[in-house]
Amino acid sequence: MNKKTLVLGASENSNRYSFIAINRLLENNHSVVAISRKEGEVRGVKFNTSQTMFQDIDTITLYLNKTNQGEFYNYIISLHPKRVIFNPGTENPELENLLTQNNISFERACTLVLLSIGQY
Repeated sequence: MNKKTLVLGASENSNRYSFIAINRLLENNHSVVAISRKEGEVRGVKFNTSQTMFQDIDTITLYLNKTNQGEFYNYIISLHPKRVIFNPGTENPELENLLTQNNISFERACTLVLLSIGQY
């Protein structure tokens, strides 16, 4: 099942987990959109550098640490995703509380692991 995913904190650096996640999501036939501070592209997925109002986002997978998430709180909620994945190092109780208040589910998990075990 295609789960349109927003990779928040995308990178062109092949050593970064967000880069690997974009590739694995595409390999698993998920639609991918991405936001980054810098313009870039991975396998045809161009990075947006602004808070674009994407439609039909199933999952937001976070690759921004807690300190860099604050400016995205309202944006994340406004997209009404079905879930948000807090990858290792991105855990944020404040954002988790906001998600709960807005009936958005979240997981503290690793997107790459979820994909590899068929639980994405």
